[in-house]
Amino acid sequence: MKNYAQVYVNHSLEAAQAYCDAFGAEVTFAIMNEDGTAYAHCELSVQGEGMLALAEASGPCDVQQIHRMRWSTMTFNAFELGSEARVRHALDVLRQGGVVLEEIHALPWSSCCATVIDRWGVCWWIAI
Repeated sequence: MKNYAQVYVNHSLEAAQAYCDAFGAEVTFAIMNEDGTAYAHCELSVQGEGMLALAEASGPCDVQQIHRMRWSTMTFNAFELGSEARVRHALDVLRQGGVVLEEIHALPWSSCCATVIDRWGVCWWIAI
């Protein structure tokens, strides 16, 4: 069995591009909506392993409210990024238009990690 999460966001093309940049991923499967302006379904992979699916949200999302409240119902854990430089790059990409909950710091189980809610309202914990 394989399992990875799917997010529903506004501006799915932009989100997929940013996630590919942040995590060194690539779009490995995509179906566009009827207008060709957004993803009906898109899958991202890193080194051939599926990591995230995404699609255009069916309605608007008040991301500004999510940022103000620093609220998340789920956090995606992207770990074993391999180096502090990769964690910093992912944080730099995801913080653009987002809100950082925890800057880069160390924990007993991770020497380099951070938490950010991105501009689409998706919360990420990223770590070395």
